[in-house]
Parts: sequence; C-alpha cells; structure tokens
Amino acid sequence: MAVHVIDEANRCLQCKKPMCQQGCPIHTPIPAIIKSMREGRLEEAGKIAFENNPMSLVCSLVCNHERQCEGHCVLGRKGQPIHVSSIENYISDTCFERIDVHCAPKNGKKVAVIGAGPAGITIAILLTKKGYSVTIFDSRDKIGGVLQYGIPEFRLPKTILERYKKKLRAMGIKIRPNTTIGGALEIKDLFRDGYQSIFIGTGVWRPKKLGIKGESLGNVHFAIDYLANPDAYELGDTVAVIGVGNSAMDVARTVIRHGSRDVTLYARGTRSDASLHETQYAMLDGAKFEFGKQIIEINDDGPVFRSIYSDENGNITGYEENTEQVHADSVIISISQGPKSKLVNTTEGLKATENGLLETNEYGETTVEGIFASGDVVLGAKTVVEAVAYSKIVADAMDRYMQKKESRTDED
Repeated sequence: MAVHVIDEANRCLQCKKPMCQQGCPIHTPIPAIIKSMREGRLEEAGKIAFENNPMSLVCSLVCNHERQCEGHCVLGRKGQPIHVSSIENYISDTCFERIDVHCAPKNGKKVAVIGAGPAGITIAILLTKKGYSVTIFDSRDKIGGVLQYGIPEFRLPKTILERYKKKLRAMGIKIRPNTTIGGALEIKDLFRDGYQSIFIGTGVWRPKKLGIKGESLGNVHFAIDYLANPDAYELGDTVAVIGVGNSAMDVARTVIRHGSRDVTLYARGTRSDASLHETQYAMLDGAKFEFGKQIIEINDDGPVFRSIYSDENGNITGYEENTEQVHADSVIISISQGPKSKLVNTTEGLKATENGLLETNEYGETTVEGIFASGDVVLGAKTVVEAVAYSKIVADAMDRYMQKKESRTDED
C-alpha cells in the first residue's frame, strides 16, 4: 500500500472540533474511527464507518477527498493532511464481510426499490435494518448502477460490487435484475402487489447533447454509453473528448488503456472541472488538454472548433472568427447526463422538473403519495457520497410514512 495507514492514523490529532468530519458531506465520524483503529478495535471502526455510510467501502475509493475530509484536515494548512481515504479503505475493505448488520424483526411490510445504484443500495440496507422486506428492481444484469457501468475498473474494482450483492442477499434483500419498471411492469403493479412504499433511484442515463451538427455520425459516441462497455468500441488512434469533468477523465484514461495513442480533452473554459487528482492522473496517463475551445460541429474527419478569448478571471471576452478542423478518428461527448422518462410517462401524477429530474420535497417525497426518490434522478449527476447522504434522510422519511399509514389503517 502506497500510504502506510498505521502511520497515517498515528498522525491524527483527534481534534475536538474535527474539520475533516465537517468537510465530509455525510459527516463521517473520522476521529472516532481512527481512535478505534489505533486502540486495536478494527471491527468496531469498520462498524462505525458502515453504520454512518453503508457505501463507505466505495466512497473511500471514489470520493473527492481533496475537497472534502482531507481538504479540511488542519494538518493540511502547513503540511500534508491525514490520508483519510486510505485509512477508511483499509478499515472498510478489511471489515466488510465481518460486519454483522443487525436487522429488526420483519414487520410484514414490503418496500420496492427501483434502481440498484448507490442511492438504491443505501435505501435497501437502511430499511431492511428497520424490519422491512425489500426488493430491488434494476434494468441491468448487475447491481451498482453508475458504480458498475459508469466508473472504470481501475478506479473501482467490480469485485467490490459483487461483495455488496452478497451482503444484500445475506440480509434477505431480494434482487430482480433485467427488470425495467415502466416497461412490462409499472409502478401501479407494485402497489397492487402489496408494496407499502416505493423508492426511485434510477440515476441519469440519458446523455446530454451538444445540439450541434454531426452528433449522429458513426464516429461520435456519448461518454455514459462508452463507459458502460468500452470493449464494444473501436475508436482508432486519435480520440477527441468533449468535456473536462470527472467523467471525461474516466473516458480519456479508459480510451488510453484500450490502445488509443493520441487522446485530447477539449473545453470552453480555462481549466479542468474535474478534481485535481483525477486531472493529474489523466495527464500522467498521457491525455492532453485544450482549453478555450467552442465546438461548432462534428464531421467525418473530427470536431471543428472556434477559439474563445477569456480574461484572467475566465470570463469570455470574444471569439476567433476562423474555425479549426481537428482530426480525430472518434469523438466522445462527455457533458453530463439527464434522466430517462419511462417512469414519469407511465405513472399518473408523477412529475418532473424542467430538467427532467423527479420533483421532490426535502424528504424525497415525490408528487405521488408513497413514492420517494433520491440520488442523481433528483439531484442531477452528483457524487456517490451526496446520493448516500440524501438517501439516509429519505429512508427515515419512508419509515415515518409507512408507520403513519399503518396508524391510519388501524384507526379505520
């Protein structure tokens, strides 16, 4: 291991007001976890991490730690912050199978979870612990959602998701793969079959278009489609990636690993939108960057750009009149995603926002009683830890709803 976790743990100051914990979107009790580890209570440390964040093992690998826990560590002000991610990964990875998840006795109520991504897995675990019988429905054959089909193997080993699948089944959670709700089965069928409430965590799988000429050509692909199965593509030696977010970095690094020799990322702005580490790794892998480029169209030879002039603050001040044809065997568009509309189209009363995201209140309640939602289908393309943090709130709201529903039924 590149970072010795014992040495890192021993550097922790055990701050009374831990800034690392405040910087974490899910407020992971980092000092308590490190203290337990330092005192030889590793399984206790693992249990604390899992209880706070069921996706701790995943988050330890894919979170933007430099802007969150590690970015807020007081030791980082004058030196190197504690490498929290390595400590969390060691603990979570070592203890994952050992953690005995305590579940309340079954209460006779069924919950349907649509989508086996980070939000859906979190909801399934939390509600099963409360005594509900949970069934997960997912349109694909493997669980994980964006973790399985949107994050490359070199960033998140897929064996981790198989371990989660075993954990879910050991808890008694049923999984129906290759089952699209909004197809043969609709939400009304779930209510008919006795599910007390329904959670939607279907993510964002519809690529956002540039809206320019050439997007339907055979040499053009969308990032979310490419990352789902890179082996299906033959891109050639020269590849242009449009976009500089974290997903674009994943695309570029994956393309390079699949044999393309000349990979360049293009962006309108003046700097990368991805985390510093992901940007640096893309550069280390061999990706190049071109900033201040507005794409005009795509043709059989590749993308056509117009240069953008910006001031020192990144504000656009003008455009180059002449356009530039860039040769690329393939072009991959990576400018975010939006949700698909099957559930909204097939569920009476279920409303979406102007952006196509599901309309909810702060507790994840949708416009249909008994249906809740969280994750990217509500927030847009966000981080795993943000999806988990929101899902914890929604799980409690679903529990309250079903308890009140039972009370009303008893009164009637």
